[in-house]
Amino acid sequence: MEDSLNSPTSQHLLDHREGRERVQHGANTKPHKKLALLPLVFLIYFEVAGGPYGEEPAVGAAGPLIAILGFVVFPFIWSIPEALLTAELATTFPGNGGFVIWANEAFGPFWGSLMGFWKFYSGVINLASYPVLCIDYLKLVIPALSSGLPRFVSIFLSTCVLSFLNYSGLAIVGYTAVALGVVSLLPFVLLSLFSLPKIDPSRWLSSGQEGVERDWALYFNTIFWNLNFWDSASTLAGEVEEPHRTFPKALLYAGLLTCLGYIIPLLAATGAMPLDQKSWVGGYFADVAGIIAGNWLKIWMEIGAVLSIIGLFEAQLSSAAYQLLGMADLGFVPRIFAERSRWFNTPWMAILVSTVITLSVCFFSFTEIISTVNFLYSLGMLLEFAAFLRLRRKFPTLKRPFEVPLGFSGLVLMCLIPSVLLVYVMSVASKLVYLASVLLTSLGIALYYFMNFCKSRKWFEFSRFGDKLDEDDYVL
Repeated sequence: MEDSLNSPTSQHLLDHREGRERVQHGANTKPHKKLALLPLVFLIYFEVAGGPYGEEPAVGAAGPLIAILGFVVFPFIWSIPEALLTAELATTFPGNGGFVIWANEAFGPFWGSLMGFWKFYSGVINLASYPVLCIDYLKLVIPALSSGLPRFVSIFLSTCVLSFLNYSGLAIVGYTAVALGVVSLLPFVLLSLFSLPKIDPSRWLSSGQEGVERDWALYFNTIFWNLNFWDSASTLAGEVEEPHRTFPKALLYAGLLTCLGYIIPLLAATGAMPLDQKSWVGGYFADVAGIIAGNWLKIWMEIGAVLSIIGLFEAQLSSAAYQLLGMADLGFVPRIFAERSRWFNTPWMAILVSTVITLSVCFFSFTEIISTVNFLYSLGMLLEFAAFLRLRRKFPTLKRPFEVPLGFSGLVLMCLIPSVLLVYVMSVASKLVYLASVLLTSLGIALYYFMNFCKSRKWFEFSRFGDKLDEDDYVL
């Protein structure tokens, strides 16, 4: 048996999933097609970045030098630790649910459930930002979409159409992400090439224009939002072909693509253009493209922005839906959320619920959405780092297909630095974000106890495969 299945929890979940698939196949369900390396790379890429679209406010908030340093340094103190953690745990516990499984194994079902609700909330709330961004770009071409009923209808319809694409199958979504990624990145490659003759390296050293105050909250929120969610693809581990081999490679390639995709266009644009700091807001890259190369590249970049947003939506809806499916496999929510379509073998109920919640919050402002997402995500990541360390201590000899090559003290340091950053991001949140996060956390806790009550009364059917295993169950 493959190394990745030496964890009884993983085998337990895989046996359950295979049994459920056999039942579904008996009901004329199509065979389950696994994700290969290339589509997984681009799904992770869209979970995290989706291109340089959206990094412009970092320059506006703190100037070119600090923005460049942020996108160079931040991957080392945040992205790499999160990706390493994800590679180890996703290959050791390769089941749908990802971080929910890890918290459940480390601290028990209460924390596993709370982790699930924190991450699910942050995922579906984050989804709500993408139709809004998409319409914000389209309104430049169609001004009628700026406000009122046309804007409402366009956001509603775009969300529904994009959700249906997700329903059509994860493999289709994966290869769609490949195509969207290539087309949306190409204008930045061209922008970088056209900028070469005009680059003045001294512009990179500017710490900002005089009279423009630095907005540290905007700066950190921008960089954090553009470089997080590395662990989101772990909820798809049960859908990946040979996850113990595929996941580490996919995270490495997606990491390189993400970091280069941010830093090269940023160096090109800041080096080629005289600094007008207040102009560095969302969408400014398209203006730079128009000035440097012409209107044709500006239009291509605006189209690329819409395609990138579609890729972001598809990747993150997949993660949220399969997380909910994983929570149903673990018995945290009723089994109906694990139901798959007999035509596409996708978790149709989980996709539907995720879409409905997304629609309910997509009419809030973009800033409120992102700040709330960052806060809830930070809570989940603090618990995730703690679960990672706990599992290393709890099962020191457990065979791990991929293992972070550090001793326990090194692992503590690796988790401590990004944890300090998480606490800072939470500390600069607004009162509205604090209130929303308290309410959603309280709702998550209430749902945990309500689900247990439903189990005791047998109001809904729950999976019995999510029970936490004892240490004695691990045969090493």
